[in-house]
This record gives sequence, C-alpha cells and structure tokens, in this order.
Amino acid sequence: MNIDRISQLPGRLRPAGAALLLASILAFLLAPQMASAATFKVTLLMPADDPRLERSQLERAKLGHPGGQAVVALQVALKEGALELDAAGAKIELETVEVADLAAARTAASKAEKAGAAVLITDLPAAWTLAVADAAGKLPVLNTGESADALREADCRRNTYHLLPSERMRADALAQTLVARRWTNVLLLTGPTAADAARSATALAAIKRYGLKLAGSKPFKLSADPRERALANPLLLTGLTAASDYDAVWVVDSDGEFAASLPYRTALPRPVVGDGGLVPVAWSSRFERFGAPQVSRRMAKAANRAMTSHDWAAWIAGKALVSAAVAAPKGPASAFAAALSSAEIDGSKGLLLSFRPWDGQLRQTVLLSDGQSVITSAPADGVLHPKNKLDTLGADAPEKLCKART
Repeated sequence: MNIDRISQLPGRLRPAGAALLLASILAFLLAPQMASAATFKVTLLMPADDPRLERSQLERAKLGHPGGQAVVALQVALKEGALELDAAGAKIELETVEVADLAAARTAASKAEKAGAAVLITDLPAAWTLAVADAAGKLPVLNTGESADALREADCRRNTYHLLPSERMRADALAQTLVARRWTNVLLLTGPTAADAARSATALAAIKRYGLKLAGSKPFKLSADPRERALANPLLLTGLTAASDYDAVWVVDSDGEFAASLPYRTALPRPVVGDGGLVPVAWSSRFERFGAPQVSRRMAKAANRAMTSHDWAAWIAGKALVSAAVAAPKGPASAFAAALSSAEIDGSKGLLLSFRPWDGQLRQTVLLSDGQSVITSAPADGVLHPKNKLDTLGADAPEKLCKART
C-alpha cells in the first residue's frame, strides 16, 4: 500500500487507525533486517562470597577499592545503549555466574563458550582470569577486576582485554604528576607483602622512567610486636636521614591501612602519594568534567552508592559491548570480536578510549584524587608521544612484553 494514500482513508480510520496501519507497514518492511540481526550472549563471571565486599573491607576501603558488585554498572551501561542497539537491530543478553574457585571459573567459562556466548566478562582474581581466558577458546574476555601487570605482560593472552588501568599505568600517572609539580626527590615507603614488593618495583621503574630521584627507600610494617614499633611510626620513617631531603612520600600499601594514616603525620610537611594522600584511580564520583557527573549519578541511582573505579571498568566494558554490537549487528561472532578490539569508546574522561593491540589494555586517562576531589589527571601536560599521548601510561608497543600478541 502507498503510505501517501493513508490520508484518503475513511475518517473512522484516522488518526488512530492510520497510525496503527503505518506502524504495521513499517514493521513489515523492517522485518527482514530485524530477523538477520544477532543476539549476543554475554556471561559475567564473579566470585561467590567476594572477600573484597566483606563489611570490614568496605568500612576501611582505600580509594579504588570495589564498593559493590560489577553487574550493576554493567547493567547501567547496557541500559544507556538500549536505543543504539534497537536502532541497529542488535540485542545483548547478559547472564551472571558466581564461581567459588579457579576450577569453577574454568568450568563456567567452558560452559558459556559451548552455549554460544559471544564474550566473557570477569571480575575475578588474576589466576582465575587466566583460567577463564584459557578455557574460553577464541572468545574475547574482558577483565574488569584485576590490575596486575602480569596479565598484560608475561601472562598475557591474545583473547583478553583489560579495562582497569594496570599498576604500571597508575605508577606512571603518579610519576608524571610529580614531575609536573617539580616534586623530584621521592621517599619510597613499602609494605611487607609480596604484592607490595611487586608494586614497589613498578614504582621504582616509573621513578626511573621519568627522571625522578630516589631520596630513600624504607620498609614499614603494622605490628603488635613492641620490637617492630619503629616500622609503623610515621615520624621515624619519614625523618631526615644522612641521605637527603625529599619533596614527596610515595607509599606502597596494598592493604591501605598504614597509607590512610600517613598524610599530615610525616616528619616534614610534604605531600603523600601512592596508596594514601594523592591516589591514581580509574574513576572518582567527584570528577566533574566530560559528562562524568551524569554517569556517576546514574550509577548512584542504580546501586545506591558512589561509583568506584571497579564500577567504571564494568561500565566501560558495557559501553564497549554496545559499540561492537552496533558495528556488527548481524554477527557472526568473529565480526563482533573484531569490532570489539577496534572500538573507540567515550569513557567520560576527555579522550576516546581504545584497546592497545600489543597487550589488550584499554588506553585511558588516569585520575589523581585525594578522596575529596579530583586534583589532576594523567597524561600530564607537556608529556609527549609520537602516536598517542595515552600510551605514555603503561607498557608501550616497542617493549613487546606480551609475547602472545607479538
């Protein structure tokens, strides 16, 4: 039927009847296109009884610590992209699976792959994430919960993409900020755990990379043993030694308890950075540029809490899924995976974000926050790169640290 002839229909068909007829005609014309569109199945794997979300952990959580389950932020992103998906005729179905250990994570990944999932999303420890990546075959795996450098370097996988900034990216962001502020002499304090030792080595590499000077390096330890009391005393740890003065105290404390108590307790009036004081984070609910307040408000409304870095990682994963589905609405899975790897995403942090082909890391701005506001961001002004300024944060392509992708 010619749509222009609707106006010639009898009065009893106008306007409601005509509108219904027009909708039916449009639905008929669009039906072949809609029928050829794909439904992309997404499986989110989360830890059962997540220890990060225990009450004691949440009550004394440091900046960047998860505030709740990642699924909420992922759902927010998919809801935001609903109109784009509808316009493209694509659909994303989300399934959430809780796993109790590494073996369960591997089994769930294999089951999802066999059930036709297009992508897996993980909010799991590093070893569990590797197990999922190995069990997923060629499926893309989006890591939203782990920032360990090993997952981007020695233990990287070709099918894995990382949404949180790596530990090296966070250290580089701090080093750039110190250079920009001309706080060039750094006193480094390191905690007692193996994680602290690894992250301290990353901090030392960033200090060297950006030409800062190490004024001193000292261990600290929170202990009830009277013989170790000096190891937890900020005045003794930050007092002047025969070495030199310092401009800033960089504290590496994976637990966060000591770092939280360090600002304003140093022997000299100096800024604290690292895991206390000025902290590099993927997201802050206090960020007020590039549409960030609107993102934080939508998340706060959905979760009844402030948006954290881990929430942002899950949210941007959802944005990446929508982008890929819109770019390849008819599939197949290989086309969806290709669109995902090449997606350019607006993360409400000022620059379009994309995945690095050499390690699967999401290029992104890193925010520097004291918990009350966002003080600055990195890359810092004046830091240059021959191709992409965001690649001054973290491992660059010439380093070839991810052998699975070289």
